[in-house]
Amino acid sequence: MSGNMHFRKKSEEETREAQIRFLQTYSEKHAKENTRKFRKNTDVISKQTLSDLYLKNGKSMKEIAEILHISLHKVTYWMGKYKILRRSKSDATYIKRNPDGDPFLFHPPQTVTEGILVGLGLGIYWGEGTKASSDSVRVGNTDPDLLRVFIRYLEKIYGIKREKIHFGLQIFSDTSPNEAVLFWSKKLNIKKTQFQKTIVVTPSRGRGTYKKKMKYGVLTVYVHNKKLRNALIQEIENIRA
Repeated sequence: MSGNMHFRKKSEEETREAQIRFLQTYSEKHAKENTRKFRKNTDVISKQTLSDLYLKNGKSMKEIAEILHISLHKVTYWMGKYKILRRSKSDATYIKRNPDGDPFLFHPPQTVTEGILVGLGLGIYWGEGTKASSDSVRVGNTDPDLLRVFIRYLEKIYGIKREKIHFGLQIFSDTSPNEAVLFWSKKLNIKKTQFQKTIVVTPSRGRGTYKKKMKYGVLTVYVHNKKLRNALIQEIENIRA
């Protein structure tokens, strides 16, 4: 009798151990399956999420990968899957330099005076601007009044802040750089820190009328913004049409 009880007790223990092993094996397998499903689900990026991050918020693919805690490869995969066009290097650079969006906003003229200012500003850029530059607005001249009008046009119509405008100065070798910078600073009410490196050019001819016309050199107004440049070019094209 005692032998049978001992055998029965041993069988019950073995059964319980077998059940425990089964449950452990099942739990581990179930956990692995859930983990695989979780990873699979977290690797899926919705088109809306990707569009919002990349197109609306201007995030780079690397930044998106960091935000969503997935690999860059996965972001690239879903970009292609959803046929979301990737930015060019120049566009990516523009967004990086302007994380808050375009630093300018077109303000339609509200008065006759502002309408005239638009006409003058476009005329100055059309006639005196360097259109060959693809990433900035550039206008060079020896007349401070002309450049003053163009700066007012940028400020009033496009909301460009004066401190964001830079200047390049080209003078002859017989002109004092400090005197020239002081002249333009006072005439246009700009800071000396806004000047780029002064370019000194040796006169190629004898002293004459050039000294009167270019006593303080040629000043170039710079606004480094590709979209603003393209907007002005488009306005000129609209006039041509």
